[in-house]
Amino acid sequence: MFGITLPDDKRVEYALTLLYGIGWTRSGKILNQVGVDRNKRVGKLTEEELKKITTLIDKNFKVEGDLKEQITGDIKRLREIGSYRGIRHIRNLPVHGQRTRSNARTKRGKRKTVGALRKEVWAKLEQGQTTAKTPAAEVKPTK
Repeated sequence: MFGITLPDDKRVEYALTLLYGIGWTRSGKILNQVGVDRNKRVGKLTEEELKKITTLIDKNFKVEGDLKEQITGDIKRLREIGSYRGIRHIRNLPVHGQRTRSNARTKRGKRKTVGALRKEVWAKLEQGQTTAKTPAAEVKPTK
């Protein structure tokens, strides 16, 4: 179904949530409209029931690739017009007003220490630099 293989041993309500763009609520609504029992297993569905489900999803919802393309296009449009949200996307920062002074680690990535280092760290850095120097490297060119 839409390029995704649904597991035969799982309930239909859960199996539909494996499609990108369909969650639990939407899955339940789809099954109610089609008239299929939520607790029925995917393997026990008839061809007719599967056809009803796929046509309903195809007509009423964007799922999988179509939805991903739409989201990508929306973000691209925001970037091009230079809106606040577009700029936040460009700078790889949170878009929906979350605080960034603390947290926002998922979006900003691993911490980069700026400022003072501990004495131990300085000692290691200096020790590494002095051992790396060779006598040939210390010779200064004449003027």
